[in-house]
Amino acid sequence: MPNFDLSPLQRPSGAFAMLAVDQREAMRNMFAEHQDEPVTDDNLRSFKLEATRVLSPYASGVLIDKQFALDAAIGAGVVAEGCGLIASADHFEPAHGELVGEVSIDRTVDPHKYAALGAKAMKLLVLYRPDEPAEQRIAMVKEFVALCHSAGLISIIEPLSRKPISGEDFDWNAGILAAAHELGSLGADLYKAEVPFRGQASEDDVRAACADITRAVDGPWVVLSSGVPEDIFPTAVRWACLEGASGFLAGRAVWASCIGSPNVSESLATSAVDRLTALCDVVDNIVAAVEPVR
Repeated sequence: MPNFDLSPLQRPSGAFAMLAVDQREAMRNMFAEHQDEPVTDDNLRSFKLEATRVLSPYASGVLIDKQFALDAAIGAGVVAEGCGLIASADHFEPAHGELVGEVSIDRTVDPHKYAALGAKAMKLLVLYRPDEPAEQRIAMVKEFVALCHSAGLISIIEPLSRKPISGEDFDWNAGILAAAHELGSLGADLYKAEVPFRGQASEDDVRAACADITRAVDGPWVVLSSGVPEDIFPTAVRWACLEGASGFLAGRAVWASCIGSPNVSESLATSAVDRLTALCDVVDNIVAAVEPVR
């Protein structure tokens, strides 16, 4: 595994405290819950840019999608100095009754172009389904890692455990661990994992599952917040870090409750900043006390 310098995405403690604003149609659905009129692309873009402007000064990295906001964020200079820019390099297609049912590498996200524009990393989402062959997932991850490294970019993969296409019985937590075993040693510099049990099981169970991920992944890993209630996420991050995780790359647990606020900018600057800085304290206090990030 190449020994890439991960410091552009780390806090001084060595922890990762990264913000995600790369949600696409899922974010549109969040907005639709709070307004009667259609949610436009401009609605999403404006929120992403404002969230990045307000929150990136407190984050060690920020993940932005090309479909709506990456180029605009670069052009507007909304990413704070010292916050590493991460470009989403995944192309989503609806399928199998899911908003994101199929994923491929987004060929329009040229790693050399975005490295020259200041990006420090790229991220690829990978769907793990137990009834699909591993070869295609493995090949896609290896190609993605090579693309990132060819431009000197940090490679981040985000495997998600998904139901079988066949509709057979499904153990979501088992899928998280199976994905880590299959994809966690293919050369990616950082692994982004779902929180086992969505953080809603006993501390012993959640921590044991996180320890399993640590053993499976050949390198540092962080947790995402999708599916984890906002009030539970800080505890889930703490448990994960106590078992070997190195931080978080999260969006919904930071800013989702700001959507629909009468004053979104104020809500971001107050409650969202408070949530993000509290999460930074969690990871700083734990990661700085353990061995350096691998």
